[in-house]
Amino acid sequence: MICFIVSASLSAVTAQLLSDYDNYLTTTITIVIGYIVYFGIFSCLFYWDNIERYREMKSGLIKKELFALVSSFGLGEIVYLGIRWPTLYYFLEIGIEPYLASVISEIISTGCYMISVTVFLRKTRAF
Repeated sequence: MICFIVSASLSAVTAQLLSDYDNYLTTTITIVIGYIVYFGIFSCLFYWDNIERYREMKSGLIKKELFALVSSFGLGEIVYLGIRWPTLYYFLEIGIEPYLASVISEIISTGCYMISVTVFLRKTRAF
């Protein structure tokens, strides 16, 4: 939740600041900023939360678990990006305020991302 809130907030600010540029450029830069913020925070929090757990695990189990996580999140990112870019661009094209367009697009795409990751993790029995 921390990653989502910070990323969505900074993406909304970025979209508003870039409102004078073409919509495709605003969309692309907004999403890139969101990715940088989200994965920067997520990586740090995941590392801090799991450092002791991974120290005690066998190497083979760590690799298996990390592969399942990366696969699931990779699939989720494809879903996220496939929804985020077109929805943000569309909302900007129809004249919704950039900050609001970014927040709405973020909520829609993150919801679809969470559903796809959950389904994939259950199918792979990672957790």
